[in-house]
This record gives sequence, C-alpha cells and structure tokens, in this order.
Amino acid sequence: MKIQFLGAAIAPNVRLVARFVNQDALPADLEPVLAQGAKMARFSGKAGQVFEGFAERGGNVVRVALAGIGEASAKDRKGAIERAGANVVAKYLTSGETALTLDLTGAALSAEEAAGALLGAVLRSWRHDVYRTKLGADAKPSLAEISVVGAPEGTEVTWEIEQAIGQGVSFTRELVTEPANIIYPESFVERCKARMAGTGLTIRVLDDKNMAALGMGSLLGVAQGSVRPARILVMEWLGGTEGEKPVAFVGKGVTFDTGGISIKPAGGMEDMKWDMGGAGAVAGTMLALALRKAKANVIGVCGLVENMPDGNAQRPGDVVTSMSGQTIEVINTDAEGRLVLCDALTWVQREYSPAKVIDLATLTGAIILSLAHEYAGLFSNNDALAAELNAAGEASGDRLWRMPMGSAYDKMIDSPIADIKNVGPRPGGSITAAQFLLRFIENDTPWAHLDIAGTVWTDKAGATWEKGATGFGVRLLDRFVRDTLEA
Repeated sequence: MKIQFLGAAIAPNVRLVARFVNQDALPADLEPVLAQGAKMARFSGKAGQVFEGFAERGGNVVRVALAGIGEASAKDRKGAIERAGANVVAKYLTSGETALTLDLTGAALSAEEAAGALLGAVLRSWRHDVYRTKLGADAKPSLAEISVVGAPEGTEVTWEIEQAIGQGVSFTRELVTEPANIIYPESFVERCKARMAGTGLTIRVLDDKNMAALGMGSLLGVAQGSVRPARILVMEWLGGTEGEKPVAFVGKGVTFDTGGISIKPAGGMEDMKWDMGGAGAVAGTMLALALRKAKANVIGVCGLVENMPDGNAQRPGDVVTSMSGQTIEVINTDAEGRLVLCDALTWVQREYSPAKVIDLATLTGAIILSLAHEYAGLFSNNDALAAELNAAGEASGDRLWRMPMGSAYDKMIDSPIADIKNVGPRPGGSITAAQFLLRFIENDTPWAHLDIAGTVWTDKAGATWEKGATGFGVRLLDRFVRDTLEA
C-alpha cells in the first residue's frame, strides 16, 4: 500500500474519501445528505462503526466513508484509531477503487495517532495471493494508494518509523504463510538474506557441520529425520552504544512439524507450516529495527529445523546431549521446539553474553487451552523483565499473560536416566516446557519465554489482519526495544 501526504487540499476528481468521526460529533462541514444518511443508519461515531454515503462535489459523484473512532477520552483511543484505518481499508480493498483520500481535517489527532491509523490500514491490506491463479476480478485487491490530507504536524516523520514496523510485520506474515515446500531451513535463511540486504544488518549462518562441532546434539536430533539440513540464522543490529551488551531475541523455527516418530494426527497437520512463527517474528522484528535505525544493540537468532519421521529420525526414549552438556531423554519427539531452543539459547548466551534473552515459540497446545487466542503466555525468571514485556504488550496490542513457574513444576521433568526429560505429565504442559528452557539459562541472565502458539495464526479475520498469519510478536518486541533500550 502506497502512502503519500498531500497537505491540506483534496485533489480534484477524487472518487473515494474517508473521514474519522469522534463519537456524537459529525463534522460540521459534512454535506446535509451525508449527515442525514449517517443519522438514519444510526452512525454515531462509535469505535468500529463505518458508514458509506455519496455526495456530489464539483460535478462528480464521490463515495464518502465515515469511520468512527469513539470518545476522545477513551482508554484505548490509539487502538480505536488504528482499527478505524484498518476498517476503511477492509471495506474498500477489493471494491474496484484504486485510491483513497484520507481526510484528517478536524479529527483532532496527534501525529502518533494519525500514523497509527495508517499502520492499521497498511496491515489490514496485507494479502498473500501468490498461489491464487483464478481469483475473480471482484476478489482481487484493487486499493493500492492512500493520500493523506489534513495530517497533524509531525505525522510524516512518525510514519517513517511506523512504516518500518509495518514492513517487519508483513515480512513475518510472509514467512509464516509460505508452505513448507517453499520455506524450509535453507530457504528461510536465503529469504531473510535477500530481504535484509542493504539494511545494515549483519547476517551469520551456522550450518549442520558447525552445530555438530559445537555439540548441539539436541537441535540436530530433531533435524536428523529430515532431508533438509538444519540452520541457525543470526542477525546482528548494533545501533546502540558501542560495547554495550545486546538484548537477544531467539525464535523457534520448525519449518514443518509432523511430530516426528510421535506423529501428529493427519487432520489439521497442514497448519504445522507455521510452527516457525517464533523465528518469523524474530526475523520481522530485526528487519523493522534495521529499517527504522533503532538506537539499540539487538541480536536475533533463529533455530531452523524440519521435524520429519523417516528411518533416521530420533525415537522416543533416545538420549541426546545438548550444547550445554546436559543430557535429555526424549520422551516425545513432538515436543521438539524446546530441543531446538535449548541449544540456540546456550549458543547465544556464550557467543554474545546478552543483557537479556527473550525467546518466542509456538511451543505448546497447552497454552491455547489456558489462554485461547487472546494472549500469549509469558514465563520469566525476572520480575522486572516480565513487567517490561507486559507493558510493551499492552502498548502494542500483542498482549501477554504471565504464567507461574517454580520448583514444583521443575520436578515434573526430572528423568530417571538423564539430566532432564523433554516432557512432563499432561497437566501444566506449557509451564513444564518453560521450566525445561529455564535449565539452559546461565548465570541468572534475565530471561523470558513467550509461548505464542495461540496468537500467530487465526481462522478468522481480526482488526488488522485477514485470516491466517497475524505477525504477532514484531510490534511487541519493537515496543519493548523502544521503551527499554531507546528511552
């Protein structure tokens, strides 16, 4: 979606105009026919409402959309404005209209709110139609451009930051949406290299030979049943104070998860292409930080494998040795994400000595039973870090809910023949998964684990996304960087 700013004048011959309306405050300069039509349709400017009418302007018939943004004093004012931008685009994306003029005159928005509306519009316009060869004309996206008039001072500068976030979210959605025959460990790396070229990010890659030399038996054990070799992708952004310890983001990147020998049921297995949602979120975040030139030192690490059940696959009961030296009894090969993450976590701690570590993973179905699709689970060994992430979640809309941890849960994953087993009993499954990861956090490094299994993919359209990949995690991590590293 192209965004341009045109000052205060609406161009002649415009076909489609949208305006934001505060609750119970129709614009005084609105044509009487539009004002009367809005009242007849019970449009009052409540958040989420959209009304369409037609008016004659300069001898031309113009479509006019009014989008409600609610009360000026509402707690979620910024979110309502963002959703208003998204609602307008959702209404006209496949309407046949190619351009929309967003008239912000009289809406009394701040630059941040106006830029947020544009971000909502851009995010809602994202589609992945690459493989659709027979879309009807009325189903193809037509809206390609938004011209903004009457924007508050500073909106263009603020938009330069927000559009970087939009690109990061879009890249995450792209990676998560692509099928597993297109995105696998090697191609994930190549896709990231191509997209991040020229951004200032430094890319490093560990192949399976490098990982074997480092003793990553846990991660490589997951990959050994696939013909696709494992990779670790490392993205460095050092835009902060020279020599300052970085923050590390670590993503689970299981590009397809059959469950391995502990194979999943066939029904719904196609969804397991998005089991790399954590890695996708890390890649999108790193792109966003680089595009907006974040003043922070951040390392992004993606552990990339494919979990397949061939004759060389690891078996339930196998014991593997992780890079940390801890031995792991593999009880269930479908609990593979933690086996990938533990070696990636060990490596990033020893390679970079980060000040904080945050991992993101579509780790457990149990978190969906706990939180449905409304929140991601937050687990942490550090109250201050947990509070920072919770605040970032509320500010960004990528919401988190802190879950308990403790020694009682830790005992549930003790193994009788190894240092640890990769699953405990069914109760508390998301918690014991987090306890597993905690055993690989060294020197009391502040750490948080985000179980995003319920939030990276959706079967129904949301405020700023179509069905499918949501891009969850990018806005959260970017806000965390802004508030804690750049403040």
